[in-house]
Amino acid sequence: MKFLDQCKIYIRSGDGGGGAVSFRREKFIEYGGPDGGDGGRGGDVWIEAVDGLNTLIDYRYHQHFKAKTGVHGMGRNRAGANGEDAILRVPVGTEVLEEDRETLIADLDQAGARILLAAGGNGGFGNTHFKGPINQAPRRANPGLPGVEKWIWLRLKLIADVGIVGLPNAGKSTLLAAASAATPKIADYPFTTLTPNLGVVDLSTNERFVIADVPGLIEGASEGAGLGVRFLGHLERTAVLIHMIDATQEDPAGAWEVIRGELETYGAGLEDKPEIIALNKADALDEATRAEKLEAVRAVAGVRPLLVSAVSGEGVRELLRAAHAKVLARAGAVVETGEAETWRP
Repeated sequence: MKFLDQCKIYIRSGDGGGGAVSFRREKFIEYGGPDGGDGGRGGDVWIEAVDGLNTLIDYRYHQHFKAKTGVHGMGRNRAGANGEDAILRVPVGTEVLEEDRETLIADLDQAGARILLAAGGNGGFGNTHFKGPINQAPRRANPGLPGVEKWIWLRLKLIADVGIVGLPNAGKSTLLAAASAATPKIADYPFTTLTPNLGVVDLSTNERFVIADVPGLIEGASEGAGLGVRFLGHLERTAVLIHMIDATQEDPAGAWEVIRGELETYGAGLEDKPEIIALNKADALDEATRAEKLEAVRAVAGVRPLLVSAVSGEGVRELLRAAHAKVLARAGAVVETGEAETWRP
């Protein structure tokens, strides 16, 4: 299935049905009178967040959604049926924006959330509503009110507790595969990951959280270099970021500065999120080199990074527990664990 996280669609609610002009005609009934029924209400346009979806690909080729028009009123005071609603089902975490792509209409961050996007037009009154002692045979009825039409944007932001960022080939996808049952593509060339991936981490019965891996950033990503910063929106809902750095490169401190610069340029609160720095591929370093790399990153970042190896599993559990502590901290829980303190300055 292809991944699509942004799309523009057209919606239109249904018009109301027109009222009827009708008069009662029955044998042996001396005085008939008006009996035109009201028109039915036009259908509404709703949007609903449902489980089981993780992409907006359904809206790639179907971009126009129109609710049904209400049925016109009929004689014998019969009201027309209401028009059928149009319901848009989207993944949890979808934002609905106006056509300007800035004004937020709704944020569907919970399964089952349901929002009315466009109300249908009311049905018109039949001529029964206009009868009175003076005008006993009205020959007019109201037309139904028109529906609402507009263009809107849908933007998906994945629901994750922990996000992984870093340069290409830092080992982000390898960590995701090691920590969860996810099976992201892993290879020895840059930009192997082209779309975000989600995984569920189970540390114990009561320790579970969702982790997200996004494509790697490079210097100048905020200006469109590489894959740009388009997918950083999927990290805006996270409680903590795991910053993966390839410990085998010559300048790990410089790699940290590059990513931090891109996060600050992007904004949206990512630069202020708690960060856990992880020096990956520690299995390829000797003790002296490990100490040298740790001190270099600590001097620049101000915190002591964790040494991990996503391949061998070294330090991975400690890293995940540190991230889980931050997730609980955002939820207002008090966590006491020595492992979570190992990365602090």
